[in-house]
Amino acid sequence: MKAVRQKTLRQKVAVTGIGVHSGLPVTLTLRPAKANTGIIFSRTDLPPERDGEIRADVRAVTATDFATVLGDSEGPLCATAEHVLAALSGLGVDNAIVELDGPEAPIMDGSAAPFVAAIDRAGIVSLPAQRRYIKVLRPVKVVQDGAVGELRPNPNGFRVDVAIEFDNALIGKQQISLDLDPETFRSELARARTFGFMRDVAKLWSAGYALGASFENTLVVTDKTVLNPEGARFPDEFVRHKALDAVGDLALAGAPLLASYRSLRGGHKLNHAVLSALMADRSAWTYVTAGAPAPAPVLGHADIAGIHVQPAFAPDMS
Repeated sequence: MKAVRQKTLRQKVAVTGIGVHSGLPVTLTLRPAKANTGIIFSRTDLPPERDGEIRADVRAVTATDFATVLGDSEGPLCATAEHVLAALSGLGVDNAIVELDGPEAPIMDGSAAPFVAAIDRAGIVSLPAQRRYIKVLRPVKVVQDGAVGELRPNPNGFRVDVAIEFDNALIGKQQISLDLDPETFRSELARARTFGFMRDVAKLWSAGYALGASFENTLVVTDKTVLNPEGARFPDEFVRHKALDAVGDLALAGAPLLASYRSLRGGHKLNHAVLSALMADRSAWTYVTAGAPAPAPVLGHADIAGIHVQPAFAPDMS
């Protein structure tokens, strides 16, 4: 538990781009926020009668098909929130207002690096309030459509262990394991770009997705090669991006996790399912403040919304 005080931005900063799925232009502005605000998404383009603010919280997720979408009972408010969330979480920013003048966060270059650069321009400052963590007390595991995700106790910080497996000769099986801190996030995950398969382009377009995708913001692959002229940024950029997405999706816990996250063949849907399972089982986690002792773990079990949640060493079930 390295950070004792909550953090926010020193000043506002803005970036401009297009939505990878909507194809629409958008400006995203990051603003400082008071202690205990959390991360708030705010739509500035909506009429006054529509409440355009929503807290970044797992309960605010309305879709996870090809991106993480946040919204409320009136509909979606921000699509593709995961990369800016990953940047804020990865750099240890607890409180910020994320303003958008459109329905989707800009994809930028397909990674979190432009958001990291924006946060660096704004600067990060400590606040008087102590930082509160979510300490995972016992393992929570979700098996879903052949994918496996699990959160396990890790009192020393946050660790990601992500493995992917694609029926694609170029990608195949890849795995990455990292103990996350701002320096590691910057060097190992932030620059990893979203990727897609050339064979899926027509299908995505016909379904209304990837309307803004291009070689400038997506790593495009065939069965044998990367089509982007500059090639891949890492030999295993694909699994690094999956780990990046996991950092962003798990930031929706609302506080930094003291946990290890293991994901096999996962994505946004699995990340959301595991975090939802954890938060639904109040015996599996507790809030702790930096430097304060944590209570002893309480054993229990939970099943939520058709998702089977298992103890960590139970047999996998489909």
